[in-house]
Amino acid sequence: MTEQIKIDFEETIKTSTFSESDTQLKKSFLNKFIEKGFPSRKFENWKFSDINQIIKKNIGELSFYNDYSSSNKIDTSIFIGGLEHNKIVFINGRVEKIDFSFEDKDKIEINEDSKPKDKLEKKNSLIDLNTAFINKSYKILVKENYSFNKPLIVYHTSNNKIKSKNINLRLEFELEQNSSLRLIDFFNDTSEKNFVNIFYNFDLKKDAILKNYKIDKTQNNNVKYSFNNINQNENSISETFILSAGSDFLKNEINCNLNGKYSSAFVNGIFSLRNNQQHEIRTTINHLTENTKSYQLIKSVLGKESKAVYQGKIFVNSIAQKTDGYQLSKAILVDETTEFNAKPELEIYADDVKCSHGSASGSLDENSIFYLMSRGLSYKEARELLINGFLVEVINQITDEPIKKLIKNLYGLKNEY
Repeated sequence: MTEQIKIDFEETIKTSTFSESDTQLKKSFLNKFIEKGFPSRKFENWKFSDINQIIKKNIGELSFYNDYSSSNKIDTSIFIGGLEHNKIVFINGRVEKIDFSFEDKDKIEINEDSKPKDKLEKKNSLIDLNTAFINKSYKILVKENYSFNKPLIVYHTSNNKIKSKNINLRLEFELEQNSSLRLIDFFNDTSEKNFVNIFYNFDLKKDAILKNYKIDKTQNNNVKYSFNNINQNENSISETFILSAGSDFLKNEINCNLNGKYSSAFVNGIFSLRNNQQHEIRTTINHLTENTKSYQLIKSVLGKESKAVYQGKIFVNSIAQKTDGYQLSKAILVDETTEFNAKPELEIYADDVKCSHGSASGSLDENSIFYLMSRGLSYKEARELLINGFLVEVINQITDEPIKKLIKNLYGLKNEY
């Protein structure tokens, strides 16, 4: 792999317009990645998922060079109907459309940047890889006291022009004081056997609100990793919802730093897996000052031969008194071929806190199924009703009603739940 990635890097540089200093900086990140390699089970954060082996099994040989010189035609059928929204459209890793037609353009700044950034690259080698090969990153600034009129949907799509490719994407958002953004990451893949590596960075100033919904619903054979870093100042709120169902492998990683007093973070997620799918959610909520709050609820329904992993950590600094941290994961295992791994973790250095964590897994209650069948439901209908009732608690944590309705429709839940 080492020789191939070096060749692909040189080809990437030849077809780009990076300055000499930027090229050297990107090369330094490439060397970091080559030195570390893909994460493996020897790293605690990856003890349940050896992505190197997953890529070899699902993809085989990986190519790191992508030609971004030619545009891709946008298939408008991918757009979500019934919800007015702004758009950013990625096709095969290339931005093809940015449309903020519902917003006041004076209240938003969109900056294109090809300079490699060195913040957070110490987190893991996949961010080194992202920095080395990213073509362009975009930073979106939401100005003070402005709230988006409509949600922003970022469409991540790929087509059959590419196969066995590594695609790297990066977006950064800054929400100034008292601003707000509703953001939907929507994955819709028609390509096969690619590795998608995404890095998001969010900076929330005082009183800012971020609502971020990550939806991977369409069945596909791709491998995905998404790292999301969230920095929060005083009285800011972040709400993250994850629907993890479509890809062969997907790992969503949330790193949230509660830097300001009265800041709060909410992470809710659903695994809905089957047929050898393997998905993972890893969260690290860092309570770094007093009077901060976090809430995490993850539920899983695991079909035949699927595997889900939830690693959740609550860290409480010594000065973070009055912290309130809650974490719970539950899983329904359809049969003995499924696997659910949970690693809840509390690391607390303050004494005046309220923190709890828990995890439970098991099969559907046959007595409940029998009861529902005695009331006229078929076996299939009874199981579906119990599963939907189990999952709807997570979806009902969504505070935006139109988006809650959208996600229920995407998952096939009736809105009376």
